Amino acid sequence: LLVAFTNLFSQENQGLKVGDKAPKFKTIADDGSTWDVKDYLGKKNIVVYFYPAAMTGGCTKQACAYRDFKSDIESADAVVVGVSGDNVAGLKLFKLAHDLNFALLSDESGEIAKKFGVPTRDGGTITKEINGQSFDLVRGVSASRWTFVIDKNGKVVYKNDKVSATQDTEEVLSFIKNN
Repeated sequence: LLVAFTNLFSQENQGLKVGDKAPKFKTIADDGSTWDVKDYLGKKNIVVYFYPAAMTGGCTKQACAYRDFKSDIESADAVVVGVSGDNVAGLKLFKLAHDLNFALLSDESGEIAKKFGVPTRDGGTITKEINGQSFDLVRGVSASRWTFVIDKNGKVVYKNDKVSATQDTEEVLSFIKNN
């Protein structure tokens, strides 16, 4: 029984695999709108990247790289969304502070991360200063840094569960352009 449970548990933790059908999900974006993956399926390739916490070093570098390569990603017929356990207010501040030009999605409960098999741990609060004002950024969970690409047919065609914050965008762009 213990072996069966261990095998089941480790299979669940592997998450989605390349070739799997992508999960359906919708949530609240940084601007307060509802973002639904169904609005993009069949129309665009979708880059879904999970990151631990807004306004932290690696997460900021990763987000700014996606910002800077937005036109290249769009020319590859793709759209990018960043997903974290941050609440909408924190995402809005993150987007404003770094002039981000793509949707940031709130996954405070970790429900979306779970659908993708992305490990999470407890969230927390960090205090950051933006334009001379102090803000508390609150997140329900902290997701591991994983990236997926979903093709127009709704299939996972790329998965990286060992993401380098500084190299993620270039690796994803290279994949999209060559596939």
